[in-house]
Amino acid sequence: MKKAKITSGKRSNKKVTKHKQIVRKKSIVKTRVHSDMPAFKTSMMALISETSTNLPRDVRRALAWAIERETAGSQAALALKMIAVNTDMAYENKAPICQDTGMPAFEIKAPAGIDQILMREKINEAIAESTRIGKLRPNAVDSLTGKNSGNNLGDGCPIIHFEQWNKKEIEVRLILKGGGCENKSIQYSLPCELPNLGRADRTVEGIKKCLLHAVWQAQGHGCSVGAIGAAIGGDRASGYHYAKQQLFRTLDDINPDADLAEIEDYILQNANKLNIGTMGFGGLATLVGCKIGSYHRLPASFFVSAAYNCWAFRRLGVILDLKTGGIKRWLYKEDFPAVKMAKEEKMPLTGREISLTLPLSEEQVRALKVGDILLLNGIMHMGRDVLHHHLLTHDSPVNLEGSVIYHCGPVALIKGDKWYMNAAGPTTSIREEPYQGDIIRKFKVRIVIGKGGMGAKTLAALKDVGAVYVSAIGGAAQYYSGCIQEVEGVDFLEFGVPEAMWHVRVKDFPVIVTMDSNGNSLHAEIEKKSAAELAKFSGSVKV
Repeated sequence: MKKAKITSGKRSNKKVTKHKQIVRKKSIVKTRVHSDMPAFKTSMMALISETSTNLPRDVRRALAWAIERETAGSQAALALKMIAVNTDMAYENKAPICQDTGMPAFEIKAPAGIDQILMREKINEAIAESTRIGKLRPNAVDSLTGKNSGNNLGDGCPIIHFEQWNKKEIEVRLILKGGGCENKSIQYSLPCELPNLGRADRTVEGIKKCLLHAVWQAQGHGCSVGAIGAAIGGDRASGYHYAKQQLFRTLDDINPDADLAEIEDYILQNANKLNIGTMGFGGLATLVGCKIGSYHRLPASFFVSAAYNCWAFRRLGVILDLKTGGIKRWLYKEDFPAVKMAKEEKMPLTGREISLTLPLSEEQVRALKVGDILLLNGIMHMGRDVLHHHLLTHDSPVNLEGSVIYHCGPVALIKGDKWYMNAAGPTTSIREEPYQGDIIRKFKVRIVIGKGGMGAKTLAALKDVGAVYVSAIGGAAQYYSGCIQEVEGVDFLEFGVPEAMWHVRVKDFPVIVTMDSNGNSLHAEIEKKSAAELAKFSGSVKV
């Protein structure tokens, strides 16, 4: 009989490697048996809908703090009350809080072996379907042709980042960050010179200067009250991404890094001393959150990146069952239902509102002044970037003399042969600054509606023609859509839904005059005053 070979009990390296491959392969196969996840698309539809229509609990608490803090009877207080009413309406109507549903950005954590290609396909299907039913506005535009895909799909749309983890479940977080606040995100390369603050060095003091400047430069364009996610270090790409990732933290958490926690608290406390206020109207509440992360960097580079987010801070998340893709639990929602934000069902009136029926005469408009609250009635016309550029060299399909141009890219849906507005708040107006003055002069437009204010060229045209710029409350898409009685028609639908020229009949549409025909601009005044406050931090920055 042949003697058995005695071994140490260990396989050879070759056999061990082969054994591990077999075990790993079996594990992967076992995971992939369930990779079809039949409920995954439905879960993504629910996540998209809830994120678009329901603010998370920490954001609601932050807005409640801002409402309590603000001076009663001020323009900022009025804006915050409308924000609260709008938040309630969006939740009750299951309709978008803000018409600008942004570029959907997903952060996904999943164990090894899960089919990312399948998840991406299902997310794309959910995005397209959510757009069709009006939970999202079609926002994906080809950068070269200007053509809107109509379904929020395209090269790089939506944004999806995958990360592997060891847990036996899937985490999906989503943020809907609109273009107005995205445009106010900013990156600094230290050392640098900052307006009103002087030199920012590669120090904690320099970082603080950058982040205070990031809040200041947003003014009302990004729909304050806002929040910022920030990243120190990294390269240009990783810094921006990491800054945006900070926005997935809750507003009331405390950074585990004591040094970063100190900077976060410093920025939150001192940004609210700038008196920029809600919508840039001036006020005591400007920022509701500052969240910071830090990366190592190259010796030659020192970036500070800031992702600015508006008050309509739409981000939620879900934990999914690994086998079915069904929702096991929600993130950010906590275990209690949404409570009403507002004490009123509608924006409370002061009795000082001026009711106007469109179109208007030059005499009527020249009598208006900064601070007047108007209730508009009649036909107004919506138009944004593409329309303004088009009208410079073409006639308008409708008579605009004495009328209103509303900077709005709505969520518009059609039932039968009739359009209706599912969300219709204002867009950031400053993008139209190169065109607006010429449009006012060419067509004798009397009122321009938007948010964030406009510049010197538009102000000069208001004075010359006899027109006013009035501010609507950014993000209040449900409130304003409720003021629209009927969609009278649409032109240039080939520009895409957000850029088409919509003609709507409104009733008691509330706005505030912030630039008048006498050369006065609330926006210029607040920017100047807040710059003086910012300059107080130009020396040594101390807590």
